[in-house]
Amino acid sequence: MVVSVVMVHGIRTSATMWRAQTAYLEDRGVAAYPVDLPGHGTRMAEPFTLREAFATIDRTVQQAAADGPVVLVGHSMGGLLCLEYAGTDPAPPLAAFVGASCTAVPRGLGLATYRAMTRTADALPGRAMWAANYVMDRTLPATTRHDFAAGGYALDTQHVALSALSELDLVTAARRIRVPVWFVNGQYDQLRVNERRFAALVPRAELIVVPRTSHLVTAMRPDVFNAVLGLALAVVERDAGLGAGT
Repeated sequence: MVVSVVMVHGIRTSATMWRAQTAYLEDRGVAAYPVDLPGHGTRMAEPFTLREAFATIDRTVQQAAADGPVVLVGHSMGGLLCLEYAGTDPAPPLAAFVGASCTAVPRGLGLATYRAMTRTADALPGRAMWAANYVMDRTLPATTRHDFAAGGYALDTQHVALSALSELDLVTAARRIRVPVWFVNGQYDQLRVNERRFAALVPRAELIVVPRTSHLVTAMRPDVFNAVLGLALAVVERDAGLGAGT
């Protein structure tokens, strides 16, 4: 029996954003399953739907669970989807959940503002990717700088995906989760807005705020995020009686 880690990327990016985490896990002998959601990465030509997004997560979790405990990890949109999935009834076969940059309820003014920003960016030359690349070139370390873009950017999918996120019932899902949960946010992440509410809703949740980082916490401080993964693995291994612990 071994512990596996299923990783779900954020909006616009793909499974390549987890390269630093995949390398870390492989060095530890842990099976890593970074997925591409519909409309992203290797599945760019597919339409995005919540139904297929959840089916993708569930197929991968069920595959990994055949070998032992599963730690589910999600970033941004992927974190919101994973949070909803982890709180489904009946409970999926998860041993722990690590959610990065996903402690905001995607509804109301916040979601409307974000969608307006993406529409404005789409109207600019090059759909404003020059601005995004400028920021990443100056904030991400060389080891992760190109990981977010390596699988391509799903610019045509983001509006459909953002609209779909408003259908999630994250508060209800959070209350149902019974496995250990770590919420990881960057100090300057705009999606920290509901972090304390989420940490209070999930019975076994811990909140970790990483200094000097933004929304891209997994890539800005990969060593810190990997340490959180190591903590999650140690707790799961201890609880499963696999000889490790914290």
